[in-house]
Amino acid sequence: MARSLVAAACLGAAFFVTPFSSAFQGPLAEASEIGARPKTPPGPSLDQPVVRVDSTLVTIPARITTIEGVPVTTLRKEDFHLFEDDVEQTIVHFGMDDVPVSVGLLFDVSGSMTNKIAKASEAAKEFFKTANPEDEFFLIKFNERVKLAVPFTPDPDIVYRQVARAMPFGETSLLDAIYVAVKQMKKAHNTQKAIVIVSDGGDNWSRHSIREIKNALIESDVQVFAMGIFDWNYMTRHAAEERRGPLLLSELAEQTGGRHYPVEHLDDLPAISVKLSREMRNQYELGYYPSNPARDGKYRRVKLTLKMDSPGAGVRLHADYRRGYYAPNR
Repeated sequence: MARSLVAAACLGAAFFVTPFSSAFQGPLAEASEIGARPKTPPGPSLDQPVVRVDSTLVTIPARITTIEGVPVTTLRKEDFHLFEDDVEQTIVHFGMDDVPVSVGLLFDVSGSMTNKIAKASEAAKEFFKTANPEDEFFLIKFNERVKLAVPFTPDPDIVYRQVARAMPFGETSLLDAIYVAVKQMKKAHNTQKAIVIVSDGGDNWSRHSIREIKNALIESDVQVFAMGIFDWNYMTRHAAEERRGPLLLSELAEQTGGRHYPVEHLDDLPAISVKLSREMRNQYELGYYPSNPARDGKYRRVKLTLKMDSPGAGVRLHADYRRGYYAPNR
Protein backbone atom coordinates (compact mmCIF):
# COMPACT_ATOMS: atom_id res chain seq x y z
CA MET A 1 0.00 0.00 0.00
CA ALA A 2 1.27 3.43 -0.91
CA ARG A 3 2.38 5.38 2.10
CA SER A 4 1.65 9.05 2.57
CA LEU A 5 4.54 11.49 2.80
CA VAL A 6 2.78 13.12 5.71
CA ALA A 7 4.86 12.50 8.84
CA ALA A 8 3.62 11.58 12.24
CA ALA A 9 4.31 15.21 13.17
CA CYS A 10 0.75 15.93 12.05
CA LEU A 11 -0.55 14.57 15.36
CA GLY A 12 -2.82 16.59 17.55
CA ALA A 13 -4.57 18.18 14.61
CA ALA A 14 -8.02 19.70 14.51
CA PHE A 15 -10.71 17.60 12.80
CA PHE A 16 -13.74 18.13 10.64
CA VAL A 17 -16.29 15.44 11.43
CA THR A 18 -18.70 13.59 9.16
CA PRO A 19 -22.33 12.94 10.22
CA PHE A 20 -24.34 9.71 10.15
CA SER A 21 -28.06 9.00 10.16
CA SER A 22 -30.46 6.73 12.07
CA ALA A 23 -30.94 2.98 11.87
CA PHE A 24 -32.93 1.34 9.05
CA GLN A 25 -36.41 0.34 10.00
CA GLY A 26 -37.59 -1.96 7.24
CA PRO A 27 -36.47 -5.01 5.20
CA LEU A 28 -35.06 -4.67 1.72
CA ALA A 29 -36.99 -5.99 -1.24
CA GLU A 30 -35.87 -9.17 -2.97
CA ALA A 31 -36.18 -7.95 -6.57
CA SER A 32 -32.94 -7.10 -8.41
CA GLU A 33 -34.71 -4.81 -10.84
CA ILE A 34 -37.03 -1.92 -10.08
CA GLY A 35 -39.41 -0.70 -12.74
CA ALA A 36 -40.04 2.91 -13.64
CA ARG A 37 -42.25 4.65 -11.06
CA PRO A 38 -42.71 8.25 -10.00
CA LYS A 39 -40.52 9.09 -7.03
CA THR A 40 -41.61 9.68 -3.46
CA PRO A 41 -40.52 13.11 -2.25
CA PRO A 42 -37.27 12.78 -0.26
CA GLY A 43 -37.51 12.94 3.51
CA PRO A 44 -35.56 15.55 5.44
CA SER A 45 -31.95 15.04 6.45
CA LEU A 46 -31.57 13.43 9.85
CA ASP A 47 -29.96 15.39 12.64
CA GLN A 48 -28.28 12.65 14.66
CA PRO A 49 -25.77 10.13 13.32
CA VAL A 50 -26.53 6.54 14.30
CA VAL A 51 -25.65 2.95 13.52
CA ARG A 52 -26.89 -0.20 15.23
CA VAL A 53 -24.44 -2.88 16.35
CA ASP A 54 -25.17 -6.44 17.44
CA SER A 55 -21.77 -7.46 18.83
CA THR A 56 -19.76 -6.36 21.85
CA LEU A 57 -16.77 -5.11 19.90
CA VAL A 58 -17.40 -1.67 18.41
CA THR A 59 -15.32 -0.88 15.32
CA ILE A 60 -14.77 2.67 14.13
CA PRO A 61 -13.37 3.10 10.61
CA ALA A 62 -11.49 6.37 10.24
CA ARG A 63 -10.02 8.01 7.18
CA ILE A 64 -7.60 10.86 7.87
CA THR A 65 -6.22 13.29 5.31
CA THR A 66 -4.56 16.67 5.21
CA ILE A 67 -6.75 19.61 4.33
CA GLU A 68 -5.43 19.22 0.76
CA GLY A 69 -6.74 15.66 0.65
CA VAL A 70 -3.46 13.75 1.08
CA PRO A 71 -4.02 10.54 3.12
CA VAL A 72 -2.26 10.40 6.49
CA THR A 73 -1.17 6.79 6.96
CA THR A 74 1.65 7.04 9.51
CA LEU A 75 -0.34 7.25 12.74
CA ARG A 76 -0.11 4.67 15.54
CA LYS A 77 -2.67 3.32 17.96
CA GLU A 78 -1.17 5.51 20.69
CA ASP A 79 -1.93 8.59 18.60
CA PHE A 80 -5.71 8.06 18.84
CA HIS A 81 -8.14 8.55 21.69
CA LEU A 82 -11.70 7.20 21.48
CA PHE A 83 -14.52 8.36 23.73
CA GLU A 84 -18.00 6.94 24.17
CA ASP A 85 -20.43 9.34 25.85
CA ASP A 86 -17.39 11.35 27.04
CA VAL A 87 -15.78 8.30 28.68
CA GLU A 88 -12.44 7.27 27.17
CA GLN A 89 -12.32 3.72 25.85
CA THR A 90 -9.41 1.31 25.55
CA ILE A 91 -8.52 0.64 21.92
CA VAL A 92 -7.96 -3.12 21.64
CA HIS A 93 -7.93 -3.39 17.86
CA PHE A 94 -5.97 -1.16 15.51
CA GLY A 95 -5.04 -1.70 11.90
CA MET A 96 -4.47 -0.13 8.54
CA ASP A 97 -4.06 -2.87 5.98
CA ASP A 98 -4.98 -2.97 2.31
CA VAL A 99 -7.76 -5.43 3.09
CA PRO A 100 -10.03 -7.02 0.47
CA VAL A 101 -13.04 -4.89 -0.42
CA SER A 102 -16.51 -5.79 -1.66
CA VAL A 103 -17.42 -3.06 -4.16
CA GLY A 104 -20.72 -2.31 -5.82
CA LEU A 105 -20.34 -0.09 -8.88
CA LEU A 106 -23.48 1.96 -9.59
CA PHE A 107 -23.21 3.21 -13.15
CA ASP A 108 -25.57 5.90 -14.43
CA VAL A 109 -26.87 5.09 -17.93
CA SER A 110 -29.57 7.76 -18.09
CA GLY A 111 -29.97 9.88 -21.20
CA SER A 112 -27.99 12.82 -19.86
CA MET A 113 -24.88 10.60 -19.75
CA THR A 114 -24.75 10.30 -23.55
CA ASN A 115 -21.81 12.66 -24.05
CA LYS A 116 -20.05 11.42 -20.90
CA ILE A 117 -20.37 7.66 -21.19
CA ALA A 118 -17.05 7.05 -22.98
CA LYS A 119 -15.00 8.90 -20.37
CA ALA A 120 -17.03 7.33 -17.54
CA SER A 121 -16.26 3.87 -18.97
CA GLU A 122 -12.57 4.78 -19.10
CA ALA A 123 -12.74 5.82 -15.46
CA ALA A 124 -14.23 2.43 -14.55
CA LYS A 125 -11.38 0.71 -16.40
CA GLU A 126 -8.78 2.69 -14.43
CA PHE A 127 -10.59 1.96 -11.18
CA PHE A 128 -10.46 -1.78 -11.78
CA LYS A 129 -6.72 -1.64 -12.45
CA THR A 130 -6.21 -0.90 -8.75
CA ALA A 131 -8.11 -4.03 -7.66
CA ASN A 132 -6.61 -6.59 -5.28
CA PRO A 133 -6.84 -10.32 -6.02
CA GLU A 134 -9.31 -10.89 -3.16
CA ASP A 135 -11.62 -8.00 -4.06
CA GLU A 136 -15.08 -8.72 -5.40
CA PHE A 137 -17.42 -6.57 -7.46
CA PHE A 138 -20.96 -6.25 -8.68
CA LEU A 139 -22.44 -3.86 -11.21
CA ILE A 140 -25.76 -2.03 -11.18
CA LYS A 141 -26.80 0.00 -14.20
CA PHE A 142 -29.52 2.53 -13.63
CA ASN A 143 -31.65 4.96 -15.58
CA GLU A 144 -35.41 4.96 -15.02
CA ARG A 145 -34.96 1.27 -14.30
CA VAL A 146 -32.44 -0.38 -12.01
CA LYS A 147 -30.74 -3.57 -13.14
CA LEU A 148 -28.26 -5.83 -11.40
CA ALA A 149 -26.14 -6.35 -14.52
CA VAL A 150 -23.39 -8.42 -12.85
CA PRO A 151 -23.72 -10.12 -9.44
CA PHE A 152 -20.67 -10.51 -7.21
CA THR A 153 -17.62 -11.67 -9.12
CA PRO A 154 -13.86 -11.57 -8.41
CA ASP A 155 -13.22 -10.78 -12.10
CA PRO A 156 -13.33 -7.00 -12.77
CA ASP A 157 -13.07 -7.62 -16.52
CA ILE A 158 -16.57 -9.11 -16.52
CA VAL A 159 -17.88 -5.93 -14.92
CA TYR A 160 -15.96 -3.65 -17.25
CA ARG A 161 -17.25 -5.40 -20.37
CA GLN A 162 -20.80 -4.68 -19.22
CA VAL A 163 -19.91 -1.05 -18.48
CA ALA A 164 -18.42 -0.64 -21.96
CA ARG A 165 -21.71 -1.79 -23.54
CA ALA A 166 -23.80 0.87 -21.80
CA MET A 167 -26.41 2.62 -23.98
CA PRO A 168 -27.65 5.76 -22.21
CA PHE A 169 -31.35 6.69 -22.24
CA GLY A 170 -34.17 7.63 -19.89
CA GLU A 171 -34.44 9.25 -16.45
CA THR A 172 -32.40 8.75 -13.25
CA SER A 173 -33.36 6.39 -10.38
CA LEU A 174 -30.29 6.81 -8.20
CA LEU A 175 -31.96 6.12 -4.85
CA ASP A 176 -33.57 2.95 -6.17
CA ALA A 177 -30.15 1.84 -7.43
CA ILE A 178 -28.64 2.29 -3.97
CA TYR A 179 -31.56 0.35 -2.48
CA VAL A 180 -30.82 -2.62 -4.72
CA ALA A 181 -27.07 -2.28 -4.02
CA VAL A 182 -27.59 -2.48 -0.25
CA LYS A 183 -29.62 -5.65 -0.73
CA GLN A 184 -26.87 -7.13 -2.90
CA MET A 185 -24.23 -6.22 -0.28
CA LYS A 186 -25.79 -8.76 2.07
CA LYS A 187 -23.99 -11.37 -0.05
CA ALA A 188 -20.57 -9.76 0.36
CA HIS A 189 -17.69 -11.94 1.56
CA ASN A 190 -15.44 -9.10 2.78
CA THR A 191 -15.94 -7.03 5.91
CA GLN A 192 -15.04 -3.78 4.12
CA LYS A 193 -17.89 -2.80 1.81
CA ALA A 194 -18.22 0.19 -0.50
CA ILE A 195 -20.66 1.51 -3.07
CA VAL A 196 -19.04 3.54 -5.83
CA ILE A 197 -21.43 5.80 -7.76
CA VAL A 198 -20.70 7.27 -11.19
CA SER A 199 -23.48 9.71 -12.06
CA ASP A 200 -24.05 13.10 -13.66
CA GLY A 201 -27.11 14.36 -11.86
CA GLY A 202 -29.69 14.14 -9.12
CA ASP A 203 -32.46 11.62 -8.73
CA ASN A 204 -35.66 12.35 -10.65
CA TRP A 205 -37.46 8.99 -10.81
CA SER A 206 -36.96 6.83 -7.70
CA ARG A 207 -39.78 5.52 -5.56
CA HIS A 208 -37.62 5.32 -2.42
CA SER A 209 -36.99 8.36 -0.24
CA ILE A 210 -33.61 9.71 0.79
CA ARG A 211 -34.44 9.00 4.44
CA GLU A 212 -35.08 5.35 3.69
CA ILE A 213 -31.85 5.06 1.71
CA LYS A 214 -29.76 6.76 4.40
CA ASN A 215 -31.13 4.39 7.01
CA ALA A 216 -30.49 1.34 4.82
CA LEU A 217 -26.89 2.39 4.24
CA ILE A 218 -26.14 2.83 7.93
CA GLU A 219 -27.78 -0.45 8.90
CA SER A 220 -25.68 -2.21 6.26
CA ASP A 221 -22.40 -0.57 7.33
CA VAL A 222 -21.55 0.34 3.73
CA GLN A 223 -19.49 3.37 2.74
CA VAL A 224 -20.49 5.46 -0.26
CA PHE A 225 -17.95 6.97 -2.64
CA ALA A 226 -19.18 9.00 -5.58
CA MET A 227 -17.89 10.69 -8.71
CA GLY A 228 -20.38 13.39 -9.64
CA ILE A 229 -20.10 14.55 -13.25
CA PHE A 230 -22.33 17.59 -13.11
CA ASP A 231 -23.44 19.74 -16.02
CA TRP A 232 -24.38 22.92 -14.19
CA ASN A 233 -26.04 24.54 -17.22
CA TYR A 234 -28.25 21.47 -17.64
CA MET A 235 -29.21 21.27 -13.97
CA THR A 236 -30.17 24.94 -13.63
CA ARG A 237 -32.73 24.48 -16.39
CA HIS A 238 -34.35 21.43 -14.83
CA ALA A 239 -36.14 20.25 -11.71
CA ALA A 240 -35.00 20.83 -8.16
CA GLU A 241 -34.20 17.12 -7.76
CA GLU A 242 -31.51 17.39 -10.42
CA ARG A 243 -30.15 20.66 -9.06
CA ARG A 244 -29.85 18.92 -5.71
CA GLY A 245 -27.67 16.18 -7.22
CA PRO A 246 -24.31 17.36 -5.84
CA LEU A 247 -25.73 17.80 -2.34
CA LEU A 248 -27.39 14.39 -2.45
CA LEU A 249 -24.14 12.60 -3.32
CA SER A 250 -22.23 14.58 -0.69
CA GLU A 251 -24.78 13.76 2.02
CA LEU A 252 -24.75 10.05 1.24
CA ALA A 253 -20.95 9.93 1.16
CA GLU A 254 -20.41 11.98 4.30
CA GLN A 255 -22.92 10.15 6.47
CA THR A 256 -21.31 6.79 5.69
CA GLY A 257 -17.70 7.94 6.12
CA GLY A 258 -17.07 7.88 2.37
CA ARG A 259 -16.34 10.77 0.05
CA HIS A 260 -17.82 12.60 -2.92
CA TYR A 261 -15.43 13.65 -5.70
CA PRO A 262 -17.10 16.31 -7.88
CA VAL A 263 -15.72 16.14 -11.43
CA GLU A 264 -15.21 19.62 -12.87
CA HIS A 265 -13.53 18.51 -16.09
CA LEU A 266 -14.53 15.31 -17.86
CA ASP A 267 -10.94 14.51 -18.82
CA ASP A 268 -10.06 14.34 -15.10
CA LEU A 269 -12.48 11.49 -14.45
CA PRO A 270 -10.07 8.53 -14.96
CA ALA A 271 -7.45 10.04 -12.63
CA ILE A 272 -10.12 10.80 -10.02
CA SER A 273 -11.28 7.18 -10.11
CA VAL A 274 -7.76 6.01 -9.26
CA LYS A 275 -7.55 8.53 -6.41
CA LEU A 276 -10.92 7.34 -5.12
CA SER A 277 -9.80 3.71 -5.13
CA ARG A 278 -6.62 4.44 -3.21
CA GLU A 279 -8.32 6.64 -0.64
CA MET A 280 -11.05 4.06 -0.15
CA ARG A 281 -8.37 1.63 1.01
CA ASN A 282 -6.30 4.01 3.17
CA GLN A 283 -8.41 3.74 6.32
CA TYR A 284 -7.69 3.01 9.93
CA GLU A 285 -9.88 0.60 11.86
CA LEU A 286 -10.14 1.08 15.62
CA GLY A 287 -12.01 -1.29 17.88
CA TYR A 288 -12.99 -1.22 21.54
CA TYR A 289 -15.19 -3.03 24.04
CA PRO A 290 -17.55 -0.43 25.54
CA SER A 291 -17.03 0.32 29.22
CA ASN A 292 -20.81 0.62 29.46
CA PRO A 293 -22.04 -3.00 29.20
CA ALA A 294 -25.77 -2.16 29.19
CA ARG A 295 -27.66 -3.72 26.29
CA ASP A 296 -30.37 -1.08 26.39
CA GLY A 297 -30.71 -0.10 22.72
CA LYS A 298 -29.73 3.47 23.51
CA TYR A 299 -27.66 5.77 21.35
CA ARG A 300 -23.96 6.05 22.23
CA ARG A 301 -21.94 9.04 21.06
CA VAL A 302 -18.44 8.38 19.79
CA LYS A 303 -15.66 10.95 19.56
CA LEU A 304 -12.19 10.45 18.11
CA THR A 305 -9.25 12.75 18.85
CA LEU A 306 -5.49 12.74 18.32
CA LYS A 307 -2.84 13.08 20.99
CA MET A 308 -2.39 16.79 21.68
CA ASP A 309 1.15 16.81 23.06
CA SER A 310 2.88 15.79 19.86
CA PRO A 311 5.11 17.94 17.64
CA GLY A 312 3.25 19.64 14.86
CA ALA A 313 0.09 20.30 16.85
CA GLY A 314 -2.12 22.80 15.09
CA VAL A 315 -1.85 21.30 11.60
CA ARG A 316 -5.38 20.93 10.28
CA LEU A 317 -6.45 17.47 9.20
CA HIS A 318 -9.72 16.15 7.81
CA ALA A 319 -11.23 13.08 9.48
CA ASP A 320 -14.19 10.95 8.49
CA TYR A 321 -15.28 8.48 11.16
CA ARG A 322 -18.38 6.93 12.63
CA ARG A 323 -19.78 9.23 15.30
CA GLY A 324 -22.13 6.92 17.12
CA TYR A 325 -24.14 3.73 17.26
CA TYR A 326 -27.14 2.12 18.93
CA ALA A 327 -26.28 -0.44 21.57
CA PRO A 328 -27.84 -3.91 21.25
CA ASN A 329 -31.26 -4.28 22.82
CA ARG A 330 -31.26 -7.78 24.26
